[in-house]
Amino acid sequence: MQSIFKHFWFSILATLVGLVALFLYGGWAAFFIAVLLFLLEITLSFDNAVVNARVLQKMTPAWQQRFLTWGILIAVFGTRFVLPIVIVSVITLTNPWAITQMALFDTAQYGHLIEGAKHAIHAFGATFLLLVALKYFFDSSKKLHWLQWVEEHLAKWGRVEAIEIIVALLALTGIAFLVPHEEQGTVMVAGVFGVVLFVVMQGITSAFSIEAKETASHSLALFMYLEVLDASFSLDGVIGAFALTSNIAIIAVGLGIGAFFVRSLTVYMVHERTLDTLKYLEHGAHWAIFGLAISMLVSMLTDVPELVTGSIGVLFVVAAYYSSLGTKKKQA
Repeated sequence: MQSIFKHFWFSILATLVGLVALFLYGGWAAFFIAVLLFLLEITLSFDNAVVNARVLQKMTPAWQQRFLTWGILIAVFGTRFVLPIVIVSVITLTNPWAITQMALFDTAQYGHLIEGAKHAIHAFGATFLLLVALKYFFDSSKKLHWLQWVEEHLAKWGRVEAIEIIVALLALTGIAFLVPHEEQGTVMVAGVFGVVLFVVMQGITSAFSIEAKETASHSLALFMYLEVLDASFSLDGVIGAFALTSNIAIIAVGLGIGAFFVRSLTVYMVHERTLDTLKYLEHGAHWAIFGLAISMLVSMLTDVPELVTGSIGVLFVVAAYYSSLGTKKKQA
């Protein structure tokens, strides 16, 4: 219990301060919406914490701490405020400063533009996350499998060079043909950008890991990769947030305190070596990422409730957790 409090005390404090401030700002309505956004962020990003923990283990202690300090500023301000503004600005060919003013003073119109940019946001996020999941399962050197028959066959396909990129581009092209004609170019460009960014990040992290596993340069590359991964996870939550409210302050606090908890959970799993004792948890998290990516692709064709999207991730992670416990007891 003391170990849990040690890792989560700051997240708990930030949550209390944020919720009290919102109550004073907007009353019970703002308070309850922020709580819903907090739960939405936790649900959609729980699998993100598991994957982050595996990457964080390869970083130096100093960079692990920066992931909690610098990283949370990037997550709250950059990913959940600046990134949507940049995406809307690019899609609408509007001055970013004008979009920023709209986000602050005309939130209803800004929410409308975010909804209009849904295809680009989902195409980018889905393609990047799909590659994260496929890269894990199409690994021919992976020997430990959770869903035995399926994962064994996927690992065999990993002998084909760049198979994950081929599958992701085929999925993207298929969706692009099915979306409305005026959105097809947007979906393809945003999706290809997601592929390019994934390849670039993989190349950077691989280049820095050739000589040593825990150099400062390698940790910096992994830090950058984690921030891009966090951005991909959070995009769906940002769109879902505007379905509840167009108030930027409520969205920032609700999603921000959720991001605090996700990162605290990541550090907790690293320090407690959770992934070493619960060996299928990482598998469940990547299946959850795969489910989230498919959900984001499908959402470009029809509405997919956030409850369904979040439930997919939670079910996979919980199933992997109990499966790991069962295996651990048998081995004991």
